[in-house]
Amino acid sequence: MNNDNNMKTILVVDDVPVNIQLLSTYLSSEGYTIISAKDGQHALDMVYENTPDLVLLDVMMPKINGFEVCKKLKSSEDTKFIPVIMLTALNDLENKIKGMDSGADDFITKPFNRMELLARVRSLLRIKYLHDELQKKIIELQSTKEELRQLSITDGLTGLYNYRYFKEQFTQEISRALRHALNVSLIMIDIDHFKNFNDQNGHPAGDRVLQELGSLLKSNIRNIDMAARYGGEEFTLILIETDKNSALVVAEKIRKLIETNKFHHEEKQPLGKITISSGLSTFPEDGHDFSTLVEKADQRLYRAKQAGRNILFADS
Repeated sequence: MNNDNNMKTILVVDDVPVNIQLLSTYLSSEGYTIISAKDGQHALDMVYENTPDLVLLDVMMPKINGFEVCKKLKSSEDTKFIPVIMLTALNDLENKIKGMDSGADDFITKPFNRMELLARVRSLLRIKYLHDELQKKIIELQSTKEELRQLSITDGLTGLYNYRYFKEQFTQEISRALRHALNVSLIMIDIDHFKNFNDQNGHPAGDRVLQELGSLLKSNIRNIDMAARYGGEEFTLILIETDKNSALVVAEKIRKLIETNKFHHEEKQPLGKITISSGLSTFPEDGHDFSTLVEKADQRLYRAKQAGRNILFADS
C-alpha cells in the first residue's frame, strides 16, 4: 500500500449503489479517500465542491451521461487536469472512441479486474502528481522571474524605478502620446546642496533623506504616473496625459511638500531646510523624443539651480 494514498481523494460515480460499494471497497483498501455520486449532475457538484484527485465515471447514467460529464469537466480550466477513468459495460469500439473524444484519460470495461483497475488508478494518479508538481514549479519560476524583474527595474535604495526602466517607460509614453494626440510631461528634480548635507551629516543620513524623499514623491502622484530615481540625488516624475499647466501645478505641489517636510538634520543646510529644484518639459511643445525632452527639463533644472534653488522652471 502506498502510504500517500490516504492523501488522494477519488470520486466514484455510478447510478447503481452496489457498484459504488464494490469500487469503494477496492479503493479504500488501498488507502484512498472515497467520495461518491449517484448521477451526472451530482458528480459535477461533487467535483466542484471537493476537487478530487481522480474520477471513476460510469457511462450509462440518467439525465447526464458519463460522456457529457467528462466533456464538462475537461472544458473547465478548474477541472480539466483531473484524470477521468470511464467505466462501462459497453465493449464496442465506437463507445470507447466516444469516451476518449469526450476527454477521458482511460477506459475500463465492466466487469473489470481489480488489479488492473488499481494499476490504472495508480498510473493516472502518478501522472496527476507529476503534473501538479510541474505546475507548482512553473508558478515558483514565474514568481522568481517577476521578483528578478522587479529587482532589475527598481532602485535598491529608494524603492522607486531606476533609470533604465524610466527611459523605457518614458519612451513608450511619448510614442503613445504621439499616436493618440496626448500630452505627457516630465519633471526633473534635484535635491539642493545635497553634497553639503552628506559632508555635514554622513552618507547614511543622506541615504535616509533619499529614501524619505522617494517615498514622498511616490505617495503624492497618481497611480498612472511614475516616479524614478534618475541617479545620485536626482529624481524624475512622468505625468501621463498631463499638459504643461497641469504639470506645473503638480511640480509646485511637490516643491512645497519637500520644503515643508521636516527632514532630520535639515537645519544644517544653507537654506535651513531640505529643498528641491525642478525643471519641466512637456510633449509635444518642448520636444518629440526622449533625449530632447530630458535635455529640455535638465536645462531648466540647471537654470533653477543657478537662480538660487528651491525653484521650478518650466520655460526657456
